[in-house]
Amino acid sequence: MATKTKAAATLATTLRAVCAALPGATQDVKWGEVLVFSVGDKMFATTHTDGGDSFCFKVDEDRFLELTDRPGIVPAPYLARAKWVQITDLKALSHEEAAALVKRSYQLVFAKLTKKLQREIGHE
Repeated sequence: MATKTKAAATLATTLRAVCAALPGATQDVKWGEVLVFSVGDKMFATTHTDGGDSFCFKVDEDRFLELTDRPGIVPAPYLARAKWVQITDLKALSHEEAAALVKRSYQLVFAKLTKKLQREIGHE
């Protein structure tokens, strides 16, 4: 994307790497253009395959309003009721905060998996 800043591109790359490195994380393309990161077949983060400047993930219920009050962060389309946010401007978060939020999203989704599946993923 021509309008993408180097910082945003670097953060998007960092977040993709963080997602891919989590235990049991998989990635696939859904809906033709959305790169979906999942654990146990449950989504924990999404971004566009074209490398666009947005990233979506689940957040703790008590952080949802706080985060969506910030410029560059909005309720995620179709997933806001499940407390997902969309980062529309990757400059809205530091690398550290963004990575921590993505890891927390993974933890929230992982916690909802069956105990058996959690054990299987934990042993990979």
